[in-house]
Amino acid sequence: MTVGGSEGGARTLDVRAVMAALPHRYPMLLVDRVERLEPDKSITAIKAVTINEGFFAGHFPGRPIMPGVLIVEALAQAAGVLAVESLGLAGSGKLVYFMAIDGAKFRTPVEPGCLLTLEVEFLQKRSSVCKFAGRALIDGKLAAEANFTAMIADPPAAG
Repeated sequence: MTVGGSEGGARTLDVRAVMAALPHRYPMLLVDRVERLEPDKSITAIKAVTINEGFFAGHFPGRPIMPGVLIVEALAQAAGVLAVESLGLAGSGKLVYFMAIDGAKFRTPVEPGCLLTLEVEFLQKRSSVCKFAGRALIDGKLAAEANFTAMIADPPAAG
């Protein structure tokens, strides 16, 4: 697991470290690496968008475009890594659940071959509820944005 250091306490995380922070797995894991994580502040992560993604078969044939809900999900997963790492909950089994999505806007289509940069920052951080602002970019150009709220909780009991 590569977890590198950087200036000012920021860190990088490879996909194994991302999977240690999130319960998501293929085909729902939408964060491939973390380029910069500043605990209690922000995260910059990457989603490599490839033609092999299953959703491209039907969205849309002949004009593959990543669904907006999955772009927002990728932002939420980046936020989940930020929250879990900031609150010292990595490996705790806690889950990060969506509570609200506000002001979602989609500016440009996300197509196969893109490196989608996911930038998320805390707006408010509490022990169990956090608010975030997220932006998805392609080559520095805004593709999508949204504010969202998430709750950190134990997974549901089996049974």
